[in-house]
Amino acid sequence: MLKVLIPTIMLFPTIWLSSPKWLWTTTTAHSLLIALTSLVWLKWTSETGWAVSNMYMATDPLSTPLLVLTCWLLPLMILASQNHINPEPVTRQRLYITLLASLQTFRIMAFGATEIILFYVMFEATLIPTLIIITRWGNQTERLNAGTYFLFYTLAGSLPLLVALLLLQQSTGTLSMLILQYSQPLALNSWGHKIWWAGCLIAFLVKMPLYGVHLWLPKAHVEAPVAGSMVLAAVLLKLGGYGMMRMMVMLDPLSKELAYPFIILALWGIIMTGSICLRQTDLKSLIAYSSVSHMGLVAGGILIQTPWGFTGAIILMIAHGLVSSALFCLANTAYERTHSRTMILARGLQMIFPLTAVWWFIANLANLALPPLPNLMGELMIITTLFNWSPWTIALTGVGTLITAGYSLYLFLMSQRGPAPNHIVGLPPFHTREHLLMTLHLVPVILLVTKPELMWGWCY
Repeated sequence: MLKVLIPTIMLFPTIWLSSPKWLWTTTTAHSLLIALTSLVWLKWTSETGWAVSNMYMATDPLSTPLLVLTCWLLPLMILASQNHINPEPVTRQRLYITLLASLQTFRIMAFGATEIILFYVMFEATLIPTLIIITRWGNQTERLNAGTYFLFYTLAGSLPLLVALLLLQQSTGTLSMLILQYSQPLALNSWGHKIWWAGCLIAFLVKMPLYGVHLWLPKAHVEAPVAGSMVLAAVLLKLGGYGMMRMMVMLDPLSKELAYPFIILALWGIIMTGSICLRQTDLKSLIAYSSVSHMGLVAGGILIQTPWGFTGAIILMIAHGLVSSALFCLANTAYERTHSRTMILARGLQMIFPLTAVWWFIANLANLALPPLPNLMGELMIITTLFNWSPWTIALTGVGTLITAGYSLYLFLMSQRGPAPNHIVGLPPFHTREHLLMTLHLVPVILLVTKPELMWGWCY
């Protein structure tokens, strides 16, 4: 654990002491080294299920893929931000990269925590850098409104969790996942326990987000700069899914009845947000709503509480993290050239940037779960386990899958095909940096096809 956490903390002096000329090069190289070091975690040697580095930090096969995803994303965020942060004063550039590095530190500590209260503190700490990135470096004046939505939705959801955790500490005497995971199930039978159950999960359902408490997400995504959108889509939403997986182990007797409304809401959300995507004109807004749709499927898979559901959820979380981050990068490259996120004004780009159209095509196919990509594997496992739970769910998940295919093709056709508008002239060409960025996003997705047990090994 420390072999990745300490180099991440050492990023801060690197950022502030390197010369302005070499700032982006050194930080990208340093973060890429951390990302490559984190790949060591994928070689699992522990027999007990946990590889403990100290009392409060440990990795297990559930947190490992998410930790690697976290570390993999930082160099990509730095690469993606280079163009639009470069004109700013050097101090502001350093501050921006510092916020990204602090986000990574908090996320590593959140995914690696064995104490639930440490996880909670780090879960909340990620709010601060994300809020600063959205409200300081966002594009439009609505960014303050988006920041307010983001902060209050997340805080209102997570305060009941704090109370629930204090009650759990009082009744069990510990908040260590290592102990709670293998302890006797709690005797939960009263109305108070049902409210406690809801308190434990609502914070994570808001963070995922579940349809109904998702309004902060499209606003935050649309207003955030590219690195903000990438980190939100790829890792911060996954904190919600990870937290739910950790808590569901302890909430067992009550979950059978109480999970019904949440599963129905998650499945209904897949259809509703997919339908909203079909009506979008804003590029980033469409990708943001597609994230809500995918995370609805993940929420359903986790709430079912079967090994297949959990496995499908973790696979879909990893695959969605890489693919939606890639889509936000592509949307940003189009925005930097055309200065518009409206798809009608920035269409027909395939004629101008043919290689970029290939990246768009691959990312969209991954988003609509083309076989044999891990997106399809995750979706199929969740749909199968939901069908096993209740055959009626196939109607909702089936329609949701069709709508996903529909809006993915709509996104590709609107942004890439057709005649280029007359006002699009003199666009700067694509850089090698941007092609490298897309390669580092999409090649891992394709490689995971060959060795999917890196993601699901923890179940078997």
